[in-house]
Amino acid sequence: MPVQPYPARWLPKGIRSRLVTNVNGLSMHVLEAGSPRTDGLTVLLLHGFPELAYSWRSVMPGLADAGFHVIAPDQRGYGRTTGWDAGYEADITPFGMPHLVRDVMGLRQALHLGTIAVVGHDFGSPVAAWCGLLRPDVFTRVVLMSAPFAGAPSIPDGADTPPSGRATITEDLARLSEPRKHYQDYYRTPAAAEDMLHARQGVHAFLRAYYHHKSADWPGNRPFPLKAFSAQDLAEMPTYYVMHLNRGMAETVAEHMPEADSIRANRWLPEDVLAVYAAEYERTGFQGGLNWYRAAALRSPVQEIFSGRTLVQPTIFIAGDRDWGPYQLPGALDRMASAGVCADFRGVHFVPGAGHWVQQEQPEATLALLLDFLAA
Repeated sequence: MPVQPYPARWLPKGIRSRLVTNVNGLSMHVLEAGSPRTDGLTVLLLHGFPELAYSWRSVMPGLADAGFHVIAPDQRGYGRTTGWDAGYEADITPFGMPHLVRDVMGLRQALHLGTIAVVGHDFGSPVAAWCGLLRPDVFTRVVLMSAPFAGAPSIPDGADTPPSGRATITEDLARLSEPRKHYQDYYRTPAAAEDMLHARQGVHAFLRAYYHHKSADWPGNRPFPLKAFSAQDLAEMPTYYVMHLNRGMAETVAEHMPEADSIRANRWLPEDVLAVYAAEYERTGFQGGLNWYRAAALRSPVQEIFSGRTLVQPTIFIAGDRDWGPYQLPGALDRMASAGVCADFRGVHFVPGAGHWVQQEQPEATLALLLDFLAA
C-alpha cells in the first residue's frame, strides 16, 4: 500500500505533511510550516537516529510564527520517504554523505527554495555541516546540534592507512575487564536491525527505554570531556554508547525502562507521540537509518578532497547539558570551535535540563536559541 502523508491529528496546528517526488530518486515525506519569504530564506531541519521529521514538531510552529518558512524531511532510509533499499545487502553508497547532501539539494530543487539556514541534530548534524561546507552559497547559516563537526577527513599518507584511533579500539574495548563494544560497530552488524525491530519488549517499549536512557530524565547522564579516544576513556560513557560486548541495544536499554509513573508524567514524549515513532519504525524497520553508520565507515575519497576547507558562514552548536553526544569523540568540540573548521563560529550553547533529544526535551529554549541566531 502506497504511503500517505500524516493524518492531521498527529501534528500541531500549523504543520502540514506532504510527499515531494523527484528528489534524487526519492519520494520524500516532509513536514512544512510557514510560507515562502520574500528574501527566499528557508529553515531546513534534519533529524538523526532513531528519529524522524516528526522530531521537530515542537519547534516548527514557533519558527513559522516568527516569519520563517520551515521544512523538515524524513531523510533517506526513514519514515515515509521511499525509493531506498531497506536490505542489509543493499548498496550502501546512496547512504554516504555526498549522496545525503545531494538529497537535500534535490529537495531544494523540487520545492524551488532559495537560500537555506540548515539545522541538523544527531546524525543530521554532519549532514548539515557538509551541506554548508560544499555549498556555502546555498546554505548561508548552519546550526549543529548534539554532534560536533571536526572537519573533513584528511587524505591518508598511504592507501592502507586507517583513520587515527579506529584501528585498534574495537579490540581494546573487547579486552577490558568488563568487555565492551562501541555502539557504531554494533550498528554496522546484520544483527542490529533485527535486534531492535524484534525486541523482546516490542518496538514501542524499546524506543521508550532508548529515548529515556539518553535523555535528561535518566539520572546517570552527567557528561564530561574525555581525555582521549582510548578504550579506558570511552568506557566512562553510558552503555548506549559503549555497550556490553555480548548485548544488543534492545537488551542494553531494557534495564533502564522508566517506571509507569514516570511515563505518565512525561510531557516531552507522551505515549501518543511515542506511538507515532513506534508505528513508523514497525513499518519500515531500522536498517535504513543503520546504513548511514555503515556508509560512514567507508571513508569516502570524495570527502577527503575537502580536507582543510572551513565552514565560512555563521555557525553555532546547541546541545543539552546532560547530553554525552558532544563528548563521544574526544577533542571534536574544541576542533569545531576553531578557525580551522568554522571561520565564523558563534558559540557553544548548552541547554539546561536537556539530554540528547534537546529540541524535544526543551523546545522553548531550543527555539529561543534558533531565533536569536537567525535574527543576528
